[in-house]
Amino acid sequence: MKSATPHVPTQPNEIIESAVACYNEGAAICHIHARDENDVNSADLGIFDTIHKGIREKCNVIIQDSTGGGPNLTQEERLNCLDAKPEMASLNMGSLMRIAGQYKGVAWSNMPDEIEWYVNTMREKNVKPEMEIYNLAMLRDVNAVIKKGLVDNPYYINIVLGMTYQGACNADIDTLKVIVDRLPEDAYFNVTAVGAGQLPLTTMGMLMGGCVRVGLEDNIYYKKGELATNQQLVARAARIARELGKEPCTPDEAREILGLK
Repeated sequence: MKSATPHVPTQPNEIIESAVACYNEGAAICHIHARDENDVNSADLGIFDTIHKGIREKCNVIIQDSTGGGPNLTQEERLNCLDAKPEMASLNMGSLMRIAGQYKGVAWSNMPDEIEWYVNTMREKNVKPEMEIYNLAMLRDVNAVIKKGLVDNPYYINIVLGMTYQGACNADIDTLKVIVDRLPEDAYFNVTAVGAGQLPLTTMGMLMGGCVRVGLEDNIYYKKGELATNQQLVARAARIARELGKEPCTPDEAREILGLK
C-alpha cells in the first residue's frame, strides 16, 4: 500500500508509467495487478483494459496479469483479467492459509478442480499460464495438468519463496535447489523471493539458469532502510545478469522462448 511506500504504483497511469520504465531497464515481462480508485485490489475489466492499452501504446513488453487477485475477490472475479487479453497470466498451483492481517484465517483457495478451471479458461483464450508454486507439494498439481495435456510446453514455473502464509517455504538457497531439482522436463523456472531474500535468491536463480522476478509486490527496499522503485530493482537485476555474462531477453526473444501465441 501507499502507506508502506509511496513508490508503489496503484492507479492505471502509475502502473503504465512503471511498466514502461521497467521495460526500458530491461524487463521482458511485467506482472500486473489492478486497483480501484481507493487502491483496493480490483477485478474491473475496464481497469485492466486501460492498463493494457496504455502499456501497449508505449512498448512491447509482455503483459502477465495476476489471477491471484486478493481476498476480497471471488474465484470468478479473479478470471476477469483474461478478457483484457494478456499474453500470460499467473496460475496458482495450490492453497495456502493467511496467518496475519485483516484476513487472518481466510484460506487462499486453489483446489485441483479450481486449477483445472483456470487453466482451461486460459487455454480457451490463448493465455499462457505462469504456474506459481510456493512449496514442493504444489509440483503434484503442476505434474497433474501436464499429464492431462492442459498446458503446452515449454512450461513456465514461478518458484515463490518467503511468503508469510502457512504452507509457504522460507526464502533460502537450499529450498530453491530442492525444488529446481524436481521440476518437470521442458520447464523454464522463474525465481520470486519476498523481502530480504529477493536479491540473493534471484542472483542464485540466474546462476542456476533460471528467470527472475523483482519488484515492489515482493520487496519494497533497495537495501536496508532505503525504499526502492520497480525500475531500480529491474535495473539492478539486469546489471547483475550482464556481470554474470547473461544478457536479458527482449520481449520478442522471450515470446519465442516461451512459445507465446
